[in-house]
Amino acid sequence: MLRFMFVGDSMTIGSAGEHTWRYWMWRHLCATHGAPFKIVGPRETLYDKATEAPTSYEYAEPDFPRRHLAGWGEGWQHLTPLIADAVKADRADILLVSLGLIDLGFYTNAEQTAANVARFVAEARRANPRVALAVLPVIPNVRAEDDPDFATEVARFNELLAKTVADLDTSASALLLASPPTEYDIHLDTYDGTHPNEHGERKLAAAFAAAMWEAWGLGGPPD
Repeated sequence: MLRFMFVGDSMTIGSAGEHTWRYWMWRHLCATHGAPFKIVGPRETLYDKATEAPTSYEYAEPDFPRRHLAGWGEGWQHLTPLIADAVKADRADILLVSLGLIDLGFYTNAEQTAANVARFVAEARRANPRVALAVLPVIPNVRAEDDPDFATEVARFNELLAKTVADLDTSASALLLASPPTEYDIHLDTYDGTHPNEHGERKLAAAFAAAMWEAWGLGGPPD
């Protein structure tokens, strides 16, 4: 039985009242995977904007597996120290990772962030030498639209991310770069220019679904 772990920042943990793209990915796997699987991770809450803490259980759809390793305001540098223990404890087989915006926005430049990606992969493999990872580039966001310098840094990181993925991919532990969601419009697919609404959530899930289907023959093509 394959064990999937969602890893990400605020776009992955989601906030009170949201489905999150995790839900749509789970629905896709239920419909297409054709074998038992499990969603794993050390956390299960949503972010509560009222208390500014990850304490909410108010999912729009409460009956799906909630486990994850995602955090509001957390990036590659925050989750790299945690990933080995999480993979080992939950025996994760596949990591679906969406990170980078927070790092570039507040903590590290493109080169430093790419170095943290490599450390993250090494730590995950330390816990499971056969772990597979599908990674999403930093997607369009309002800061990149309004700040040309930040947009340049995002573009540079996405280039480095593609190179890092290609360099670190192995036959034993596959590393896959998902394509950004097609026709992603921050004015239509987010509620604030960054965080996805239901349209955006579906597109993020579809990006991972397409990548896994095309590269690994896992699941099926997105709806």
